[in-house]
Amino acid sequence: MDQLEKEINPKILEALLASRNDYTLEDVLENEMILNMGPQHPSTHGVLRVTLVTDGELIIKTAVHIGYLHRCAEKIAEKMTYRQFVPYTDRMDYLSAMNNNLGFALAVENFAGIEVPLRAQYIRIICAELNRIASHLVSIGTYGLDMGAFTPFLYCFREREWILDLFESVCGARLTYSYITIGGVRQDLPKAFVDQCLEFLDYFQQKIKEYNALLSFNQIFVKRTGNVGVCPADLAVAYGLTGPCLRGSGVQWDLRKQTPYCRYDEFDFDVPIGEGRYGTTGDCWDRYFVRILEMGQSIRIIRQALEKLSPGPIQAKVSRTLKLPTGESYFEIENPRGQLGFYMVSDGGGTPYRLKIRGPSFCNLSILEIIAKDCLLADIAAMIGSLDVVMGEVDR
Repeated sequence: MDQLEKEINPKILEALLASRNDYTLEDVLENEMILNMGPQHPSTHGVLRVTLVTDGELIIKTAVHIGYLHRCAEKIAEKMTYRQFVPYTDRMDYLSAMNNNLGFALAVENFAGIEVPLRAQYIRIICAELNRIASHLVSIGTYGLDMGAFTPFLYCFREREWILDLFESVCGARLTYSYITIGGVRQDLPKAFVDQCLEFLDYFQQKIKEYNALLSFNQIFVKRTGNVGVCPADLAVAYGLTGPCLRGSGVQWDLRKQTPYCRYDEFDFDVPIGEGRYGTTGDCWDRYFVRILEMGQSIRIIRQALEKLSPGPIQAKVSRTLKLPTGESYFEIENPRGQLGFYMVSDGGGTPYRLKIRGPSFCNLSILEIIAKDCLLADIAAMIGSLDVVMGEVDR
C-alpha cells in the first residue's frame, strides 16, 4: 500500500479524496485507476496531457496539463517592433495563420488609427475565410480519424491542398504566411487568383455533401458523438467558450455579426448553431456539424468579397518605425476556433510595453474537465476532438 501511495500524484489524490467524501485512501488505491493520455497520444492533437481517474470504464475525474509548447510569445513581443511580431502570430494557431495575422494587424490599426484601403480589406476577408475553411477541414478530417473513419481525412486534406495552393500563389507560403500585415497586405493578388478561387468554390460546394454522406450522417459516427460531451448553453457562456464550441451549444454569437470588423457588416451570411439533431444540444455532434455549416457560409462570404474587389492600393502609408500612442487597447476577431483578442499597453515607444493574447483554444479546453465527468473512457477522444484545440495557441 505504501508503494502504491507513492506512485500516485499527491495533488490528484488529494483532489479525488476531496471530491468523494465517502472514499478512503484504501478505496482509491484499490478501486481507481489513474491513466495518462498524452502528451504523445494522437487523439490529443498535439502535446496535450490529460490525466484520467477511472473506475472501470467510467471517468471520475479529469485533469488537463498544458505548457509543453510554451514559447513566451507575449514576453517576446515586448522586445519586438509591431511589424516584427506579425510572424509570431502565425505560429500560435498554425492552422489559421491568416486569421491570426488579421487579428493582430487590426488591433494595431485600431490603436494607431490607421485606415486600410478598401481593396486590402476585401482581400483580407477572402484570405481569412479561405483559411477558416482550411482550418475546419483539418478539424473535420482528423475528427473522423479519431472516430475510426479514415477516408474523410483523405478527402478533407485533398480539398485543403487546393486552398494551400491558392495561398502559395498569393504569398509563397503554405502554412505560416505573414501576408496580412499592419496597414493592409504585403502584395496584391495574382492575376489568375479570382478565377482559380471561383473554380475552387464551385468544386468545393459539392464536396460538403460528400462529407455529410461519408461522416456527418454515418450511423456509427452519430452514435459515437451524439449525446456525448454535452455542454449546455449556460455552462458554455460561464466557461468563456467561443466559436463553434459556443455556437454548438445553441448560442448565436459571432463577432462578424455582433461587432463587425473589416466590413463584415456588408456581407449576407448566417450564423449556424447546434440544434440537438442527434441528441442533446451542445453535444460533440453539434460542435462538429457547426463547422460543416460554417464552411458553406464562408463560401457565401468569399463569393461576395470577390464581386466587391475593385482596383486600388493594397497598403496604407505606415511608418517603418511605427509608434503607438500612450495608453491601452483591446481588439478581438472571430477566428476559426473562436474569439482571438489582443490587449496592448503602449508607453509611446516602438514596441508594446505589454501584450496579452486571449486565445480561444485555451478557454475552450477548460470545459473538458466538466463534460468528461461520469462519461465512458472510450468517449474522451470524441470530446477532445470536438473542441478542436491547437496547442500552439493554448500554450503560446
